[in-house]
Amino acid sequence: MNQKLLERIDSPGPKKILACDGGGILGLISVEILAKLESNLRSRFGRPDMLLADYFDFTCGTSTGAMVAACIAAGMSTDQIRKFYVDSGRQMFDKASLLNRLKYSYNDEPLARKLRVEFDAALVHEASRAEPNATLGDGNLQTMLMMVMRNATTDSPWPVSNNPRAKYNQLERKDCNLRLPLWQLLRASTAAPTFFPPEVVTFAPETPAEYQFVFVDGGVTTYNNPAFLAFEMVTAAPYRVGWKTGTGNLLIVSVGTGNAANARPDLKADDLWLLDNAKNLPGALMNAASAGWDMACRTLGECRFGPAIDREFGDMVMAPGDPSTSSAGKQFAYVRYDPDVSQAGIDALGLSGVDARKVQVMDSVQNIEQIQRVGKTYAASNVSIDHLRGFA
Repeated sequence: MNQKLLERIDSPGPKKILACDGGGILGLISVEILAKLESNLRSRFGRPDMLLADYFDFTCGTSTGAMVAACIAAGMSTDQIRKFYVDSGRQMFDKASLLNRLKYSYNDEPLARKLRVEFDAALVHEASRAEPNATLGDGNLQTMLMMVMRNATTDSPWPVSNNPRAKYNQLERKDCNLRLPLWQLLRASTAAPTFFPPEVVTFAPETPAEYQFVFVDGGVTTYNNPAFLAFEMVTAAPYRVGWKTGTGNLLIVSVGTGNAANARPDLKADDLWLLDNAKNLPGALMNAASAGWDMACRTLGECRFGPAIDREFGDMVMAPGDPSTSSAGKQFAYVRYDPDVSQAGIDALGLSGVDARKVQVMDSVQNIEQIQRVGKTYAASNVSIDHLRGFA
């Protein structure tokens, strides 16, 4: 049992949540946004070595966002997380054999191996320990952590956390989730269908109760943006966290990997046939769900910053003390960072030399430098310590 984590969960005072969207190598956009936030926090608190894990009490994410969240929970700086992505991006997207490409595009072993090495090192794990790899219940994880994946066996979204009080995290259970290897859960959350093979996870291993589930990327649930799910996890009674709500008690910072509508102005009804729907519907559903949870957060939360969602809803950004954007009481303070990566959005950032098509694709590993430029430029003009007022 992670006693330090329990003490942090139960400690008095305001709580801060970081929620990170999925998006493959585009997670580098999130990393650059978080690097600016980390720098701002270091300046505000006068601590040049401050980490995001020192500030956020709960980090969560889906797919590549789960990797970012886990890196933060493990005590990595944004410099270390950036290096993880830049040095390993091409390696993680290792082309599968021609035969296997009928099922998926990339091999899973390079990513799995990298996750094992990085997290075992970050959490000071040696092979000589009883647990050969860092687990979800590792005592060196500094924050509460949640990773979203889809259980293809049971056809359900699985938000797996290291919350010591969660139902399936009780140590007396043979299939206690806290014993699961951290690297494998991250591989499961990033197992994007058609990109990577699914991940098979064994529960209650080497016992008569042993069973397996097949997992795929959490981005194919409705929780590619996990911000509202995180709010539910810390406030809904079944999770037994019980954090106080209110704009002075709870802050959610939600970070995306860039958004751009797949507009098709020349579309005709006859174009929408079986293959077209198979290609475009998953992305359309994910984008709609992400926007929907963003809208829910801005309706129930006091939005301090965020781009307009659509021309009717707008951005719902509230000035301090302004109650006019909703008839509901505000449950938390809310910030949403997510750059517009349409060509118009890229040009508006002053990046006219960047081709928007190259910063919209989750396996765009040949364009890491351009992806970083988008994140850094967006962060420089949009991320502000003022958005954290009352929590910094």
